[in-house]
Amino acid sequence: PPPPPPAEPVRVGGNVQAPQKTRNVDPTYPQVAQAARVSGVVILEAVIGPDGRVTDVKVLRSVPLLDDAAIVAVRQWEYTPTMLNGSPVPVIMTVTVNFQLR
Repeated sequence: PPPPPPAEPVRVGGNVQAPQKTRNVDPTYPQVAQAARVSGVVILEAVIGPDGRVTDVKVLRSVPLLDDAAIVAVRQWEYTPTMLNGSPVPVIMTVTVNFQLR
């Protein structure tokens, strides 16, 4: 029989395909960041559960006034489940959230 799916999240790469995003939620640009003319890219590490929902988010590259808004948005994203040996598994992947002043 195939080995049981890992309980620990696996990293995207090699024979682990990145899941496809099925629900995107744009971040709300914080007023204080807009007022301070702060823009940039927040890089996050997200854990996507076997059901395709984001279960954990950690900031890898911070833009202090924008981090919380990025985390709130990413936690609402949904993905297709990642399959390994025919079973859905949790995965860890890097996601970026762009904040651009208009």
